[in-house]
Amino acid sequence: MGYFVIENGTVHDPTNGVDGLRQTIWIKDGKIVEPPAESNPVIDRRIDAGGYVVMPGGIDMHCHIAGPKVNIGRKMTPEFRRDHPISRTANTHSGTGGIVPSTFGTGYMFAGLGYTTAMDAAIPGLHARHAHDELADTPLIDKGFYLLFGNNHFVLDHVREGRHAELDAYLAWSLNAAKAYAIKIVNPGGVENWKQISRKTLQELDEPVPTFGVTPRQIIRELADAADRLALPHSIHIHCNNLGLPGNFATTLRTMEALEGRRGHFAHIQFHSYGGNQNDPQSFASGAQDLIDYVNTHENITIDVGHVNPGKTLGMTGDAPFAHFLAEMTGNRWFAADCEMESSCGVIPMEFQPQKVLIHAVQWAIALEWYLQMEDPWRICMSSDHPNGGAIYRYPEIIHLLMDSAFRREAFERMHSQLGDKSVLPELTREYTLQEIAIITRAAPAKVLGLKSKGHLAAGADADITIYCPQADKRAMFERPRYVVQAGRLVAEDGVILGDFEGKTLYANPEYDTEYHSHIRPWFNENYTVRFSNYALSDSEVASPTPVACDFGSE
Repeated sequence: MGYFVIENGTVHDPTNGVDGLRQTIWIKDGKIVEPPAESNPVIDRRIDAGGYVVMPGGIDMHCHIAGPKVNIGRKMTPEFRRDHPISRTANTHSGTGGIVPSTFGTGYMFAGLGYTTAMDAAIPGLHARHAHDELADTPLIDKGFYLLFGNNHFVLDHVREGRHAELDAYLAWSLNAAKAYAIKIVNPGGVENWKQISRKTLQELDEPVPTFGVTPRQIIRELADAADRLALPHSIHIHCNNLGLPGNFATTLRTMEALEGRRGHFAHIQFHSYGGNQNDPQSFASGAQDLIDYVNTHENITIDVGHVNPGKTLGMTGDAPFAHFLAEMTGNRWFAADCEMESSCGVIPMEFQPQKVLIHAVQWAIALEWYLQMEDPWRICMSSDHPNGGAIYRYPEIIHLLMDSAFRREAFERMHSQLGDKSVLPELTREYTLQEIAIITRAAPAKVLGLKSKGHLAAGADADITIYCPQADKRAMFERPRYVVQAGRLVAEDGVILGDFEGKTLYANPEYDTEYHSHIRPWFNENYTVRFSNYALSDSEVASPTPVACDFGSE
């Protein structure tokens, strides 16, 4: 088998310090390799990328593309999909597109935009088989998911009792059993509080969870410590308490402080950066500044932003209390589910109208405040949170807003007339460079996730590459890559999907002492409706299972 060569491109590879240099990239067997020593190597495919921009493949580290919540979302919103049919071709299956595409449509959409890796942000262990079935049906991208633990009954019991060894073993067993990538915490303790018929929206950081007697602060700290003891490649992935509520920036700040130097990743930070108070809707404003100042001076914290984009969308979350809050506030139809012992689920159709609704305008501005005021682009990632703030195909406009201050000013002028009193955005003149865009969409997500073979273009990296045609209109540039290469395969050319390849499924496999099964098994069999022996997935139930080394902290 010969080489695949991409020649003469203007390369942006921040991990390796390459900023707009003309280079040639050699690919073989799905990996980037050193240039061959022989004088006339066999070349199977050659792309002349002269005049084009070459970057690693995009990585969306926080989105929702699989599992029961996504399937429920599809069922709830047939109107979102009727107008976006995907026809079967020689290279594609039929399906549906739109805000919540079919499994095939999801793979085509991400790959068509230049993304080669996507991580689903919230799956309960009991639904891992379903999630893996859908991921196996999602072509052209590598993928994985985070496992929900912030309201898991075993976790709450063992945090209360201070049984660290048993907790670590349970977390490691669960990640292996579900073939999951990271520890996800959603509204820690708050979901369980709400599930206990309290229907309580607010959950304070030091308020004990009924029945269990542990606080969100304890849950966060203990799971952060466990992630480090297990050397997981990604830190705990935190969805804070009180998401979406006025004044919740204070909860977010206290949560950051609670880590006390432990590593932690804060998801869709825009939804946790609100000022004001619940009793006065007119007080709703940006509360991002204090959080930005804190993160800028605390290197243990990384974030992804999420963003509100104008138009219809679909909220889907492991935070059923928040979905309930939205349903009561909007009167929209909604769905909630309780996953025994583990989590909850909330799904609700929404529409963001920042031109007409002041709260939506403030939400739109807060995300940009984060991007434009973070000093270190390596600790801020452009996640889509697809489809909560808007479908991923709307994200090229966010890139344009970051790179072009004049375009940003024009967009700001189209927003609600009172936005100027609620945000510092008009004062921010920073413009992102292509190198910084490559960091926040590729290099930083790979680093934050601990994916050492992704997000860069050095020898040994996965051959995930996106090639763009430079344009002044950055939205147009990033909407339609000229070429997309995944694992050394050309999967899209000028918006046309070229194949139906199966990507890898990434998961963490931390080591633990299986002697602890003697403790976990009886607890599990007593409390769950399924048996311990039926819970774990085998490799045969996962598409191209690919373990990622648990070596955080090693040299």
